[in-house]
Amino acid sequence: GKMAAAAGEELPDNQDYYGLLNVRREASQEELKAAYRRLCMLYHPDKHRDPELKTQAERLFNLVHQAYEVLSDPQTRAIYDIYGRRGLEMEGWEVVERKRTPAEIREEFERLQREREERRLQQRTNPKGTISVGIDATDLFDRYDEEYEDVPGSSFPHIEINKMHISQSIEAPLTATDTAILSGNLSTQNGNGGGSINLALRRVTSAKGWGEVEFGAGDLQGPLFGLKIFRNLTPKCFITTNLALQFSSRGIRPGLTTVLARNLDKNTMGYLQWRWGIQSAMNTSIVRDTKTSHFTVALQLGIPHSFMMVSYQHKFQDEDQTRVKGSLKAGFFGTIVEYGAERKISRHSVLGATVSVGVPQGVSLKIKLNRASQTYFFPVHLTDQLLPSAVFYATVGPLVVYFAMHRLIIKPYLRAQKERELEKQRESTASDILQKKQEAEAAVRLMQESVRRIIEAEEARMGLIVVNAWYGKFVNDNSRKNEKVKVIDVTVPLQCLVKDSKLILTEASKAGLPGFYDPCVGEEKSLKVLYQFRGVLHQVMSADNEALRIPKQ
Repeated sequence: GKMAAAAGEELPDNQDYYGLLNVRREASQEELKAAYRRLCMLYHPDKHRDPELKTQAERLFNLVHQAYEVLSDPQTRAIYDIYGRRGLEMEGWEVVERKRTPAEIREEFERLQREREERRLQQRTNPKGTISVGIDATDLFDRYDEEYEDVPGSSFPHIEINKMHISQSIEAPLTATDTAILSGNLSTQNGNGGGSINLALRRVTSAKGWGEVEFGAGDLQGPLFGLKIFRNLTPKCFITTNLALQFSSRGIRPGLTTVLARNLDKNTMGYLQWRWGIQSAMNTSIVRDTKTSHFTVALQLGIPHSFMMVSYQHKFQDEDQTRVKGSLKAGFFGTIVEYGAERKISRHSVLGATVSVGVPQGVSLKIKLNRASQTYFFPVHLTDQLLPSAVFYATVGPLVVYFAMHRLIIKPYLRAQKERELEKQRESTASDILQKKQEAEAAVRLMQESVRRIIEAEEARMGLIVVNAWYGKFVNDNSRKNEKVKVIDVTVPLQCLVKDSKLILTEASKAGLPGFYDPCVGEEKSLKVLYQFRGVLHQVMSADNEALRIPKQ
């Protein structure tokens, strides 16, 4: 036990217990026991007389023993399966009773996680911000009208910023249930504008709801007092009520907004909204959100705006999370058709563009960049009329610019970033990899005697003999022949895993198998095996996380 604990201190974080024992993640107690016994026979210190080999055998024996101890106990195995080794070392974990079920253990672990998160939240704010810059580019298209022809000095189109909006909010958790939210915004349009600042205090009253009190003041409007209440009525239905009192020199302007929402099915929500006071209206909407699509239909009757709106978004299941969307909105203000797309351009950034064509609004191009919790929005108004040329350039222009940027700037930058991260990962794991390499070499030395016996037995029955085996990154591409081939010889460890003329490997990464280590951290690896079965030579290539069975049945 003490030996196992001592070895445990040196055990790397990424050690895969299942890989070490070469068993499936669903392995039964019998399978675990068989794998454990087999490795114990291989690594038992008493089997080796050489002092150096004996020390190495002791160390590897302890590693195997520790892996078996964790996986043979249903409680510790449940923790390890969900959270890995860090789950077993979790702060406060010693208070958990050992007689609990895996479900109770998971619950307890999540409670401890929440407590740690809450402590971390005390020291952290959560800033969110939006910057919107409206650009008037109507001179690009409307200047070709007759009325512009004789205006002197109009050889260059005049493009200007005609409106701006900046808003920022910061959340500060005061206690586990109370949060203070400070927000401010500034808006200008054609040289005139103003701003306001708001403070809201939110309290979570129970698992069913929360309440919020808001105070605000600005230079264009007087003080504001608001009260917001959220409540779950049933597990599938909730209500939100928002009361606002706007004070001004003309008196008090009250406003009340109530939203009733209900889950119609697993992916669909229905909303009913009543707004009274400032811009009174009644709105009904249905939102359906699935893994591949987002669909909204809404109808509003109100003063001054009544409209009907339908929108659809298709989500592609690709690496860049590409989405294409289209919507139609028709009402007393006219008709607007919008279409666009958005795509992830880096880990934390999403870029989107939407073309808006409306009567009487004209044609606009809206560009949006989301970077973590910050949003940058650039609506560009191109023309007041319905000009096909404006629609064409608004559609094709952003696509051409995006693909040029993606190929010339974004892709090379992401490639360089990935290389830097790989280099960093290699540096940080260099000592760990060196230790694993030494461990693997020691394991191979300890296997020599067993391998000799296995080969003799297999030769006698014309069974399975591993002639050569390599593990790592293979370069097949001629243009990359100069790249250093990062493979290691794993003939001995694979032969050692042969039992009754069969070699069975699980889906786990092969780097965790006895006698293996990772020769190229962070890169795609394969296992190449040249073997003889019933006197005939065969060759097989298998991906790192792919199960392998030799001979193939």
